Amino acid sequence: GYALQWLLQRIEENKEPFDAAIILDADSVLSTNFLSVMNRHLANGERVIQAYYTVLHPERSWNTSLRYVALTALHYLRPLARMALGCSVGLKGNGMVFHRAIMRTHEWSASVTEDIEYHMSLLLAGERVTFAHEAVVWAEMPAELKDARTQNIRWEQGRLDMAKRYVPRLLKMAWTHQQPKLPAFVYIDAAIEHMIPPFSIVAGLSLLYLLMALFMQSASAIGLGIGLLVGQIAYFGAGLLLADSPRQVYIALLYAPHFVAWKIWLYLRILLGLDKQGWVRTARNHQ
Repeated sequence: GYALQWLLQRIEENKEPFDAAIILDADSVLSTNFLSVMNRHLANGERVIQAYYTVLHPERSWNTSLRYVALTALHYLRPLARMALGCSVGLKGNGMVFHRAIMRTHEWSASVTEDIEYHMSLLLAGERVTFAHEAVVWAEMPAELKDARTQNIRWEQGRLDMAKRYVPRLLKMAWTHQQPKLPAFVYIDAAIEHMIPPFSIVAGLSLLYLLMALFMQSASAIGLGIGLLVGQIAYFGAGLLLADSPRQVYIALLYAPHFVAWKIWLYLRILLGLDKQGWVRTARNHQ
């Protein structure tokens, strides 16, 4: 965040002419239509646009495959739904396009979770992020869980910090309707997004509920438990189908229980204050 903030400040100071800024991770690969798609969205009057950000080489390991599965839901299915509802799809940290007017009026955040914080500042100013699902940006994800640990800690810590800071402000904005550019439900949706726990927690609690229902031999509770798990499977299945996912990622779902258990352990450590860190460079697969 700090380096990007410095660069944008230098561009502004030098009065460099530009129509829009694209923010990408250094190891990203773009779809061939990326620039033409973004140009079309900008020409339609959209000022902040998010591409579909997904995993490069998801077949490399079961961890990258499961990360791909998660991102089909978080970075494809949910943004499509939010576009249909007229909500803001959020910024994902890679494959982001900003009209020059946005960059000149909204200073980029220098925090560890700069993409989330910048999205919040845009929302509070009445700016909505749109989704260009046709434009794709692929980036490497760690092949091993041990290499993904620092990245996941940073993400989950950032989510918690942003929820504490912005959920009350978003709900207040929805209640008072201080920003006439966007309807109240846009702010309610953004607040709910912050309050949704990680999928690993939801899946773990659903499975625990089902086991308790089986122990109690309650037919209605068992039915509800099965329904919760089936709903979550359908949610990810819809994302995989819509994103036209490769066959290999479906096989990796066999490792999902191990991954969910690892994420729950990591999340509990964060909640207990056992894992606190700032930005740490994520290990790359070739290192």
